[in-house]
Amino acid sequence: MKLVFASNNKNKIQEIRHQLPSEIELLSLEDIGCTEEIPETAYTIEGNAILKANYVTEKYGYNCFADDTGLEVDALNGAPGVYSARYAGEAKDANANMDKLLTELAGNKNRKANFKTVIALNLNGQQHLFTGIVNGTITTEKAGDKGFGYDPLFKPEGLEVTFAQISLDQKAQLGHRGRAVKQLIDFLKK
Repeated sequence: MKLVFASNNKNKIQEIRHQLPSEIELLSLEDIGCTEEIPETAYTIEGNAILKANYVTEKYGYNCFADDTGLEVDALNGAPGVYSARYAGEAKDANANMDKLLTELAGNKNRKANFKTVIALNLNGQQHLFTGIVNGTITTEKAGDKGFGYDPLFKPEGLEVTFAQISLDQKAQLGHRGRAVKQLIDFLKK
């Protein structure tokens, strides 16, 4: 089975490819010749995942899936949420985003947060949504050099380290994207 993953984010592609069974051939946007930036103009994480999946299906005719992920921080009323990638501006700079988050939370005792990934799958004319959520806390400083995005600041419940300090295998099992991808794989196997 060929499935397009509506992303050119090499980190996300690597994470998902790592989880998929060998019988599913994963194609990136680059693989299908989609070089344009797909607009993410929805006001929700679910909405952006749906927009991206629909864009590829409608314009290129492929079965595909797309994800959107957001970090939702309790003390910031769910921010940065749908704006996680652009929290510190349109440059989508992970370090600038993390620095802004640390500044916003300075002195705040409530560090509770969750990572949420929604996958929208367009398969044979039908759409299915899968959601993975991981609760945790925002650390007071960056730790680890694995992962990407806010991983160096996010310590999931039950672990004493950040997502940036664990292996790809561990993150696939414990992470928000991993949980959503597992639901996707279970669905595709049916």
